[in-house]
Amino acid sequence: MAEESRISTEPRGHVLLIGLDRADKMNAFDPPMLRQLAEAYALLERDPSLRVGVVFAHGANFTAGLDLGKVAPLVAQGENLFPEGGVDPFGLYGPPRSKPVVCAVQGRCLTIGIELLLSCDVTVAAADTRFGQIEIKRGIVPFGGATLRWVQTVGWGNAMRYLLTGDELSADEALRLGLVQEVVPGAPLDRAIAIAETIARQAPLAVQATLRNARRALEQGQAAALGELMPALRALMASNDAREGLMSFLERREAKFTGT
Repeated sequence: MAEESRISTEPRGHVLLIGLDRADKMNAFDPPMLRQLAEAYALLERDPSLRVGVVFAHGANFTAGLDLGKVAPLVAQGENLFPEGGVDPFGLYGPPRSKPVVCAVQGRCLTIGIELLLSCDVTVAAADTRFGQIEIKRGIVPFGGATLRWVQTVGWGNAMRYLLTGDELSADEALRLGLVQEVVPGAPLDRAIAIAETIARQAPLAVQATLRNARRALEQGQAAALGELMPALRALMASNDAREGLMSFLERREAKFTGT
């Protein structure tokens, strides 16, 4: 029997829309949903026509978090939550994704939802979004990157303020701390798509090189990032897209990048 779909995918030009599609359960993540999300990320990574992903949610809420009753036993047994050939959407295990992802959140965004947006590159939130990293209230520790990325993103004191209390925070507070980059009055998906389409119009190889170097600086330090910066630049300068960028500048027109 085919597994019920919990993640939708829709290519839109060079953008791949990836939708959390378990709205009847407030998009709570069960094992099939985790597997299908990793498969959607693999599609984004391996399809050369796709340049940017947008993660969003069907329904009123981004996610109520993990479906602990179904996920916890697998974690306790040490089972892999992601399929062979999938791409870890939380960027903790296996090769990192090379393409940027924009996230759109609304309603409730709990536990793994915060970890998912922290693993993305840009997040747009609806003004009504309520965030909560509430694992501490369930007697467990976040295991999707929260203990790493909260501190990286908002600093030690701000991270501990919410990691150790499980208190909720508003969209405005999330914006102030830097958990999200924009807050919009209505549905956030249109704005997230607009940002993704702007990114997709840029030179794909340069976008990926920028993402890779910034991630290297964050994870391995400035010296490591500087060590690879000039070799990466010289490789980009030999690309067709760099030539197109120069010609578009000289001819005063919008560049048409091909990713070569």
